[in-house]
Amino acid sequence: MGDLEIRPAVAADVPAIVAMLADDALGASRESPDDLTPYLEAHARIAGDPNQHLVIAVREGLTVGTLQLTVVPGLSRKGSTRSIIEGVRIHADERGSGLGTLLIEWAVDESRRQNCQLVQLTSDATRTDAHRFYERLGFEASHVGFKLQL
Repeated sequence: MGDLEIRPAVAADVPAIVAMLADDALGASRESPDDLTPYLEAHARIAGDPNQHLVIAVREGLTVGTLQLTVVPGLSRKGSTRSIIEGVRIHADERGSGLGTLLIEWAVDESRRQNCQLVQLTSDATRTDAHRFYERLGFEASHVGFKLQL
């Protein structure tokens, strides 16, 4: 993958991350790249939490991918720690290049380093291509997810 670097996101990376979040049918309706204030506030909260790992993939100085990994200690499953992968986005120019696989592999490896026993993620029900991608990587559609908009 050339000179690819996966590193923690800093505040200066937020505009590129938000642009990727907004660059699809779902994101276009729920993201607001013209006002970065709430995103910068969220980044500050994420950066201050040792259980949050917001990373970007950079190639040739350009942000080409991102994801957030959250480590969650718990009592269930005999006190297991799990991780949750969220906000996976690949720049439109990089889709199909294998970058998504590398990012998910990074997240799984980091989860092991964090002593997690389970990695989980959710994907919008309409993202059938993403579902096939995650299943190819060994994830199982084992649960039904529910959300309550507040």
